[in-house]
Amino acid sequence: MVSVPPSLPGAVGLSHLSAYPWEAADGVCGGSPHLHLVCTEAYVVTGGRGAVQTLGPDGYRDIPLAEGSVAWFTPGTVHRMVQGGELRITVLMQNDGLPEAGDAVFTFPPAVLADPEWYASEARLPARSGPGAERAARRRRDLAVEGYLPLREALQAGDDGPFLAFQRAAARLVRDKVPGWRELWRSGALAAAERTGAQLDALEAGSAAHLTGAGSYDMVPVRRGGYGMCGRRDEYEPGLRAASTWPDASRRPHA
Repeated sequence: MVSVPPSLPGAVGLSHLSAYPWEAADGVCGGSPHLHLVCTEAYVVTGGRGAVQTLGPDGYRDIPLAEGSVAWFTPGTVHRMVQGGELRITVLMQNDGLPEAGDAVFTFPPAVLADPEWYASEARLPARSGPGAERAARRRRDLAVEGYLPLREALQAGDDGPFLAFQRAAARLVRDKVPGWRELWRSGALAAAERTGAQLDALEAGSAAHLTGAGSYDMVPVRRGGYGMCGRRDEYEPGLRAASTWPDASRRPHA
């Protein structure tokens, strides 16, 4: 009997986003610019139109998004989702569980980034739903844009100093979280890769024993319309498996 059902393929995380329609200081409607420290993120556009603005070693890019297009960005790339009209996206995240454990840093102004307590208070939402949550999400977005615009302006002028300083500040903010992230990675993405290696070893030895544990699974969002970094978010519990297929109900994660 399988003791722990498998994660999604490759131990990826999954969510669905509708980009924020709120206008920012530069007249652009969209989400909160941020980067990830160890996770690659992919946008699969399922409807509408818009763009993703990115800052990286190659400078500033404005990537158009339309139904059927896919864009992805590796760790260290600042990205900002831009609403162009009914933009809807399915998000695939590397290392299921790590983004929810804090693998993202907003482009807040340098003074906020330099103070971990100040940063945490600005990044945290007081509630998951309701008018208070919306106000806080919008204020958080505006503060991220406030710090993002000077980074973009400097890169466009050929100066990568502020961008590199932001990356260093982001790394300092998350340093204490790394031991916990390492455990999530070991039990998730690394374990998934190691299972594949064991299966290849078995097949090479002429054994099909691992196929006796075959199964099918399903899941639904545990929360709809939450306030994410980029927009309203339909969320799946990190590492959540189908309730009906858990062999031991006591091991099921809390929703």
